[in-house]
Amino acid sequence: MIGKFVPRKLFAIFGIWLLLSAQLRSRNQQFLAVVSASPSSRLVNRAFGSNRRWLVPAVGLICGGLGVASCLRVVTTGDEYLVERFGKFHRRLDAGWHIVLPIVEKISFEVTTREQVLDVPPQQCYTKDNAPIKADAVVYMKVQNVVAARYNVQDIYGAILNLCLTQLREEVGKLTLDESFSSRERINRELLKDLNEVCLGWGVEITRVELQNLQPSPAIKDAMELQMAAERKKRAAILQSEGEKTTLINEAEGRATAAIRDAEAQHRATILGAEAEANRQRIEAEGFQTAIRAVSDAIGGHQNGGVPSSEAIEAAVQFLTAVRYLETQGALAKSNNSKVILLPSKDSLPMTYGGLKFLLD
Repeated sequence: MIGKFVPRKLFAIFGIWLLLSAQLRSRNQQFLAVVSASPSSRLVNRAFGSNRRWLVPAVGLICGGLGVASCLRVVTTGDEYLVERFGKFHRRLDAGWHIVLPIVEKISFEVTTREQVLDVPPQQCYTKDNAPIKADAVVYMKVQNVVAARYNVQDIYGAILNLCLTQLREEVGKLTLDESFSSRERINRELLKDLNEVCLGWGVEITRVELQNLQPSPAIKDAMELQMAAERKKRAAILQSEGEKTTLINEAEGRATAAIRDAEAQHRATILGAEAEANRQRIEAEGFQTAIRAVSDAIGGHQNGGVPSSEAIEAAVQFLTAVRYLETQGALAKSNNSKVILLPSKDSLPMTYGGLKFLLD
């Protein structure tokens, strides 16, 4: 770029400088007279001495150098300039040194090709259920085509801002109030799609759109807080009732289980008690039978084969009955309660041989 435009521009500037020098040289005498008459003549004499004829070329050279320096333009990395010549687009200036001819050329547009952030101010929107809400967003953009950004739209930043506001109102209007708070990603995605469909024709790419805040009106905000408090109270009441229900169920199940276990224990205790009583009675009967046999053997009434006779057995039974009766009377006499002691007789003895014979058989 520099090698293409610098020689031609330098020649043009040098030609203009030569024309100015010729005009100034013709009036050199008048200029020297004026300089000599001025208070600064001493300074001029000290600087140039007798070679005053070089004063005008030196001044022209200095002016030409200043003119060349004023034509230089420096473009930093990440920026691009557009140059117009006689009001018509001529070229783009990339990063580096460039020469722009004064009067003939001018820089019409300066823009950065780096990613930029455009802050969208809060906008009054209405949801699908006619709830007023304020929404603002942040747009990240990058200029891809500088020429299109300059000549396809008049104000690129204002156009993108207004387009974003319009699309933001439209997207919020498609959702209800509750959906708008839970659909940020959906709104961002739709805004990015809609903005790129238009901005790509302007040479700008929208890289990301972020919805910042959604602020409902104070009345709706108070209603939402009341609704939230009511829902929390409702959930607390439900949880409390469920807890009480669980507690009652657990207590009932515990009582039922305890009753079942108690009944089972009583059943087992009854069975064990009956078995123990049966064993006791059996052992007592066996002992009584052994005692009868021992007493009958002691009496000595044996039949053939060594078997005790019926008379011996009856005598043994009567003897043991009388012994048990006397033992019972002795235990009764030892108690502290009121008592009546009956002397044993044939009528008072409860046991007879006929009653006990069944046990022995």
